[in-house]
Amino acid sequence: MGVSDLGKGKVIEYEGELWIIEEYAHVKKAQGRPVAQCRLRHIKTGKVIPQNFFDSAPVKIVQLEERPMQYLYSSGNLYTFMDSETFDQYTLTEEQVTDVKPYLKENMEVSGLFYQGTFVKVELPITVELQVKQTDPGVRGDTVSNVMKPAILETGLEVKVPLFINPGDWVKIDTRTGQYVERVNR
Repeated sequence: MGVSDLGKGKVIEYEGELWIIEEYAHVKKAQGRPVAQCRLRHIKTGKVIPQNFFDSAPVKIVQLEERPMQYLYSSGNLYTFMDSETFDQYTLTEEQVTDVKPYLKENMEVSGLFYQGTFVKVELPITVELQVKQTDPGVRGDTVSNVMKPAILETGLEVKVPLFINPGDWVKIDTRTGQYVERVNR
């Protein structure tokens, strides 16, 4: 497969290791060859590198098997997940869950991605519901539309929320962008 098959979120095998494409731009210069400018994150270590792929270079896109999983707990820098169908337990290191860690809550349903039988990555649902632990009260009279204030959620994630959100409220967060979506009634 060539560079035209690459894209953000795809997993590739590069230099014998698995990498996920975090950023992707396909560039074609007037007299030059097409180039895919990528930012890659190593699936196991979390190391990020820039990498350009030229049209003539073959790139191996890897297909991962997806299984329903449940996040159980963390202990030190290990995060334990359970396969929802077989009840087998798997662990990932903190480096492997760096991008999803701010959204993880115990007993949360997630997707586990496997490569050749090895658990390599967690995929979150598009949105998660988290409780606001700390935020400043909205000041009466601040009625300009779209005024936001910082809030710290139960997982430690800091997001901007509207003025009407108070500690103890539940909010829906988009896991792709890390942004507030809406208040949830519980």
